[in-house]
Amino acid sequence: MSESEQQGSQTRSCVSCGINISGTNAAAFDCPECGTQIYRCATCRKQSNLYECPDCGFTGP
Repeated sequence: MSESEQQGSQTRSCVSCGINISGTNAAAFDCPECGTQIYRCATCRKQSNLYECPDCGFTGP
């Protein structure tokens, strides 16, 4: 199974609050330190909640 197929089958959840993410208001970006894909919900983005990369521990707003 390719990496893109594996990502498509995984449930995406907000790294800040843990809710399942779907829809267009969510943000997906690469960790500035290690490149791991990070997902954030619209609420956490709007409130500028901190997030922590699950792989390297990088913390951002």
